[in-house]
Amino acid sequence: MKLSNRIIVGLVALLFFACAGQKDHLIKIDTRHGQIVAVLYDDTPIHKTNFIDLAENGRFDSTEFHRVIPEFMVQGGDVFGKEDVPSEEWPTLEEEILPHHFHKKGVIAAARQGDNINPERRSSGSQFYIVLGKKYTELELTTDMPKLQAAFMQYIQVQSQEELRNTYTRLYEAEAYDSLNQLLLSKRDEIEQSLSMKLTKDIPQERIDAYTSVGGTPHLDDEYTVFGEVIQGLDVAEKIAQERRGPRDKPLEPVYMTVSIERVSKGKIEREFGYTYPDGN
Repeated sequence: MKLSNRIIVGLVALLFFACAGQKDHLIKIDTRHGQIVAVLYDDTPIHKTNFIDLAENGRFDSTEFHRVIPEFMVQGGDVFGKEDVPSEEWPTLEEEILPHHFHKKGVIAAARQGDNINPERRSSGSQFYIVLGKKYTELELTTDMPKLQAAFMQYIQVQSQEELRNTYTRLYEAEAYDSLNQLLLSKRDEIEQSLSMKLTKDIPQERIDAYTSVGGTPHLDDEYTVFGEVIQGLDVAEKIAQERRGPRDKPLEPVYMTVSIERVSKGKIEREFGYTYPDGN
């Protein structure tokens, strides 16, 4: 082997072992339904550091998953409510909304107040949610639904569309909203051509691939900070989402959590959990 080739092989091996030896914080969330294991992203350092600090100081312990919605998400970690901190004094975090982190099934994101009182999209200083969601078709993902809905209502006013108008009315009165949605989508291209308007939207292929294969909640993209993901125990989150709920989607029987941190090499995490760290992390 030539010297230059040996150097290259040596450098590659060095980089491999360096990455394998680097340690990360393995997040373990224990509930009466089982354990959820997660990692947090290095490129959202504000949220990662804050979460680890709260966990290592035991402040997440005895907080609840206080809002759960099947095929959507489970939310918890209300540290400051548990500690009786006045709501107006709850700390927030600077947003770290990144285009390559989106709401595919299994990611962890930070809750926040709405844009009307939080235009900077600052995150809650403790509350987080785990995305469940559902699978979508590419047609659903690439359609501007609010625009299509408005265009559809305009389109069915044409006298020649009486049958379509009657179908819409029947489905609406029956509260068959999924069927209504499919009806609108089936007419998208026809309406685009008839009204000479664009009813599609651009979405990165990476997101299309994720939402059509594993699912998620795409309407939350680019609005909330996504800062980690579940690497084991997503079925536990799904069980939590199935809890009987009362007002504000709060489980009737509390689902408490205990959160712990373990320092583990990235190589071991990749081997044991099948997680692949992004390049450079």
